Amino acid sequence: MVSRITTSGNYASVLTNLMTAQQAQFDANERVSSQKNGSDLKAYANKAETLAAMRVVDRRTKAYQDQNGLIADKLTNQDQALNQVADAAAQVRQTIADAIATDRADTLMTDLNSLFKNAVQGMNTSYDGKYLFAGGQINTPPVTATTLADLTAGPPVASFFQNDNFKTQAKLDDSTTVTTGFLASDIGTPLMNALKAIQTYSQGPNGPFTGQLTDAQRTFLQGTLPGFDAVRSDLTLTTAQNGLIQKRVDDVASTLVARKDTLTVMIGGITDADMAKAASDLATAQVAVQASARVFQSLQNMSLLNFLQ
Repeated sequence: MVSRITTSGNYASVLTNLMTAQQAQFDANERVSSQKNGSDLKAYANKAETLAAMRVVDRRTKAYQDQNGLIADKLTNQDQALNQVADAAAQVRQTIADAIATDRADTLMTDLNSLFKNAVQGMNTSYDGKYLFAGGQINTPPVTATTLADLTAGPPVASFFQNDNFKTQAKLDDSTTVTTGFLASDIGTPLMNALKAIQTYSQGPNGPFTGQLTDAQRTFLQGTLPGFDAVRSDLTLTTAQNGLIQKRVDDVASTLVARKDTLTVMIGGITDADMAKAASDLATAQVAVQASARVFQSLQNMSLLNFLQ
């Protein structure tokens, strides 16, 4: 039995080969131009589920990196503000010690008032339009007192703090949460109470502090120094706590970078094309297309109608 050879059958076979070669050429060209094995999950067959899971982790890691960058900036501004308050407290102590050493208080209250304003400015520091030490009241300046005279005007010291008790927390990664917020009332109450005591004394029967110190004034000022030492120590400790949080954020940031790099390599192992193989496949597909096209062209001249003519 002899199989029948038909023109239409030959055409169909050659066209199928030509279309297959063209698709192979297109796929190889896509891999060469994009340097990827595919544009969607269907291109990765049985690795699609793994790839999807890794991409989810990769996006979450990137989100943590972006958030932690903002947290690091905020903590840097907090560090500067806390140092400003701590430096003001240290300078208050030094100013009082200098007055005792020289036995004069000509500019004592003026200097203390200026240092108090510096401390208040530090506690009212804002970042990205939000007050750092206001707790949840981010749109309200946390300290309303502006001069030493305010401290002895009648209202208690606590009334000058407008912050609430909310302390900001931040999730650095899937397993690390830190408290990044500090409250103006915790930072400034001891300092303001110590300065209020001096302002009150200056307005009392043994005041004001002008010119040469009296024995009573000298004794009083000497008695305030241990209190200011404690204030300065507490503020230094608070600043150090902020520094520890900064270190924790930096450590987590380094871990996230390593994780992101690892994920990039793992995802690339699935999605990145083998460029040498892709180039070889493209060349092979191009040859196949040319061969199929030539066969198709030759078939046109092999029609039985040509022989009948």
